[in-house]
Amino acid sequence: MDAATNSWMDSPNAQQRAAATFGYGPLLIIAVADPGKTNTLAHRVAHLITTGTNPSRILLLTFTRRASAEMLKRVETILSGATLRSSSAAISRVWGGTCHAIANRLLRLHSQSL
Repeated sequence: MDAATNSWMDSPNAQQRAAATFGYGPLLIIAVADPGKTNTLAHRVAHLITTGTNPSRILLLTFTRRASAEMLKRVETILSGATLRSSSAAISRVWGGTCHAIANRLLRLHSQSL
């Protein structure tokens, strides 16, 4: 599935689309506070899911709970526009949250090992 031909990938500008569809390895996006960064990251996660990446292998970190909730909601909206039937199920498997929440989750998962 070519992301460039999907109408849900029309909203990002050329630079945002390039970042959203960049390969399948890890990608770090650093930008100043602007609405484009959130849009780019949401489209990146949607692109990865629609091209077959297991959602549980995606880590989406933010600094606030509000930003985390907004980011995951945007991904779900994009996926529902991309006609992915199980967008809610896919989003629930993404490792998304604040840095502290993810650290807490990791500690709880691996506490016996520590």
